[in-house]
Amino acid sequence: MASSPRKVRTPHGRQGGAPTIADVAALAGVSTMTVSRVINAENNVRASTRDTVNAAIAQLNYAPNPAARSLAGASQLRLALLYSNPSAAYLSEFLVGSLDQAGRSDIQLVVQKCEVGDEARTVAERLVGSGIDGIILPPPLCDARDVLDILIAARIPTVVVATGCPPPEAAAISIDDRAAAQAMTRHLAELGHVRIGFITGNPNLTASGERLEGYRAALVEAGLTFDELLVSGGLFTYRSGLDAADELLDREDPPSAIFASNDDMAAAVVAVAHRRGLDVPGDLTVCGFDDSAIATTIWPELTTIHQPIADMSRASVELLAAMLRARRSGGDTGTRGIRHLTLDYTLIRRQSDAAPRRRPSARRR
Repeated sequence: MASSPRKVRTPHGRQGGAPTIADVAALAGVSTMTVSRVINAENNVRASTRDTVNAAIAQLNYAPNPAARSLAGASQLRLALLYSNPSAAYLSEFLVGSLDQAGRSDIQLVVQKCEVGDEARTVAERLVGSGIDGIILPPPLCDARDVLDILIAARIPTVVVATGCPPPEAAAISIDDRAAAQAMTRHLAELGHVRIGFITGNPNLTASGERLEGYRAALVEAGLTFDELLVSGGLFTYRSGLDAADELLDREDPPSAIFASNDDMAAAVVAVAHRRGLDVPGDLTVCGFDDSAIATTIWPELTTIHQPIADMSRASVELLAAMLRARRSGGDTGTRGIRHLTLDYTLIRRQSDAAPRRRPSARRR
């Protein structure tokens, strides 16, 4: 004869049946309203309280009633993340952050790869037709105006991430790329470098132009001449970094430092330096941008600008969810509530930068 299943004793002493929201509230020591806010991923809950409630939910194995949540206007959101990024390290960190936040907020996240151009437009149109609630566009799709136009015309709330020029029709999350690049170039000038090479990013991305302008501004600030021969074009790919490094180091008067617009290209510069028998940073200082995983998996580890990629992706999910829930509760169908958030960057010093051994002559203004 089979034994009877054990009955679970709830915090209220009630036996049998599924745990309720009141049980979660009692275990967490908060009100049922606070539990509801955590379940619905509302922003007005302290992080420590949210963690306590989530722990109580996990301990009790509490599952919110879908019908009750629908009646409360908090049905599950369905968001899409479109990606097409040549940097596997950047993409990996971005996906981890967005998936983590979606899981915490009980959001269904559809992740779709597509190339910029006709494929991205087709995917965007298909998602609009499927009834998607909102869309996140990380680089390079953050600057795909044709895709954004489709979403705006369909009144699909959208968040663009890491663009250098936030559009007024969409929410945006980024860092100050110009100020970050200026800070890194200033750092190199303060080390004593007067011939500072720069590898640009993809010319189709607005952030690339912002970083170039930051580099130029720091040269002016340091009293150094902007030399076009010290600037080489890249595409944010490792392969383009190899080509750009060779171009810069083949100059008659090569730079003593090279600042690449992302870590993939900076890692390629280090590889080229090693192939040429150059010591990094003794013979050549190399710096990057992003602080992606590759920055600490090569030798020497890269001095770089830390762009909080995972935090930006988490914030994009959270911001988009907040916009959608505000629309549902207040009937907002316009641009009210659209926000442009700028997160902090940090200059991280590691082993790839040093003062130049010899100071080459500088052509000043």
